[in-house]
Amino acid sequence: QVHLVESGGGLVQAGGSLRLSCAASGRTFNVDHMGWFRQAPGKEREFVAAITWDGSSTHYADSVKGRFTISGDNYKRTVYLQMNSLKYEDTAVYYCNAGETRVGPRTSDYDYWGQGTQVTVSS
Repeated sequence: QVHLVESGGGLVQAGGSLRLSCAASGRTFNVDHMGWFRQAPGKEREFVAAITWDGSSTHYADSVKGRFTISGDNYKRTVYLQMNSLKYEDTAVYYCNAGETRVGPRTSDYDYWGQGTQVTVSS
């Protein structure tokens, strides 16, 4: 089992920045990739970004390209999501996740999920 703990959410004005962190613990040796999804009220959970554990590739949703950056620290077993130029529509609960097989934008590509952290962008 892999345990994920997110931190770094909060309230920020439009145009501002936040950095989310996600620390993985437990049986992480099988983890191939980690990523972030988000879910706004009344909407489906959507893919935001992902990174392979060796850092060789990153993936982003079109809605965040150029504004968000995902990175990882393999030694600390931690992944980060730097969010710049935040917009009101970025408001959501952000979930960290980890997968053991193939990286992708589907929820089924991930085996473990964190509890989520709230990001609120005021307009």
